[in-house]
Amino acid sequence: MPRLTAIRIRQRAIPQRRLGIFDGFLMPDFNLKESIQTIVYSMSLCYNIKMDNLFTAAAKTRAPLADRMRPATLDDFVGQSHIIGEGMVLRRAVLADKLGSCIFYGPPGCGKTTLAHIIAANTNSAFEKLNAVSSGVADAKRVIDEARKRLEISGKRTYLLLDECHRWNKAQSDCVLSAIEEGVIVFIGSTTENPNVSMTKAIVSRCRVFEFKPLTTAEISAFLYKAVKNTDRGLGRMSINLLPDAADLIAFTSGGDMRSALNALELAALTTPPDKTGVIVIDKGTAAESMQKKALSVDESLYYDILSAFCKSLRGSDENAALYWASRLIEAGVDPMLIARRLIAHASEDVGMADSNASIMAVNAMLALERTGLPEGRLPLFHAIIYVCRAPKSNAVVNALGAAVSDAREDSGDNVPHHLRDRSYGHPIDDGSVYKYPHDYGGTVQQQYLPDSRKNRKYYVPSKNGREKDF
Repeated sequence: MPRLTAIRIRQRAIPQRRLGIFDGFLMPDFNLKESIQTIVYSMSLCYNIKMDNLFTAAAKTRAPLADRMRPATLDDFVGQSHIIGEGMVLRRAVLADKLGSCIFYGPPGCGKTTLAHIIAANTNSAFEKLNAVSSGVADAKRVIDEARKRLEISGKRTYLLLDECHRWNKAQSDCVLSAIEEGVIVFIGSTTENPNVSMTKAIVSRCRVFEFKPLTTAEISAFLYKAVKNTDRGLGRMSINLLPDAADLIAFTSGGDMRSALNALELAALTTPPDKTGVIVIDKGTAAESMQKKALSVDESLYYDILSAFCKSLRGSDENAALYWASRLIEAGVDPMLIARRLIAHASEDVGMADSNASIMAVNAMLALERTGLPEGRLPLFHAIIYVCRAPKSNAVVNALGAAVSDAREDSGDNVPHHLRDRSYGHPIDDGSVYKYPHDYGGTVQQQYLPDSRKNRKYYVPSKNGREKDF
């Protein structure tokens, strides 16, 4: 980046006019101040210069630990090896500075914004950031106009990071479409919502969607120790002893959210008085207080055991046991949405067509829990648990699923029967068979729907329980 050399113009006496430091003295109509401002503005567009004030350095040191410890390189990035690991397409695109517009979709604290910052730092491009909550069409147009000038002046591309991009409406999303298509900006959206559902199809179709996964307990625990030891950006200048069970508790109860884990670690470090030797000891109790979770004797293996007991209690129609194990999980700090998701699965897996209302109850319970939260959300959740336990049981749906998927994976290449094919275009071979429209036959009609090799195959075999006994 070229240096900006300070220009000092000596004052010179001219009759009837005192010239200031930024006034022209040879050409009365020449405004040097405006010219310098124009040059600086143009250079800031070319090189994306940020004019920090005197308090910027102090502000950065007071930033939360989660922000200070944000990885700055791909090698330091934590998790998401399925998309950013060695040899993966996203990593290759970033290193080659060939990344196109994309959307990062995943839960909070899994590295979406961090990766966007790493991309900005590792590319020879300008970087602009907006938040969909506080920005609108005018902000986006300003960024696009500056990006267009930057591209014309220096040939540099501009990355536009839009946090919470699912909050933009259609009008806001449409204002960047042409800029994305023309290559004026490279759009990087960050969202916790499924973009195929929450965003306009026009912008999703112009972007590559990368799904981020929650970080594992091991990944979060290891990074917590890095934060404790880091003297430049972390807590290394403090004498801290983070006990293993405390690190495991923070990592486990964070639910894959690195930001939440680092915030809890920082709170524990800043509020725990040192012992007689001057060491701040962060034990399991302190970690539980910082995470605002009750520290029960539930390690990772016991967690899976309790979850298994809950699922088997549902299948075994024991509502008392199911309610107890669900309560154990919630009180241990497990996200109750996990219980709701398991309940939905079991409503189809273990009840199915024997009582289809079980699936409706489970889905409604999850929606109610999502809308109301705890503690009110427990009522519809436990209501649905009791219903699923009391409902007649059938595994016919899961058996049908397994059999159909198995046959589909062993596809023998059978063609679609002629009478079921699309008739909007001609086929080179036609056996003359005619499709029978079921409504012309009272609603149902017997004809072959499966391919020839599986025309007698039965996937769904009703049980003799509940409503299935009438099928």
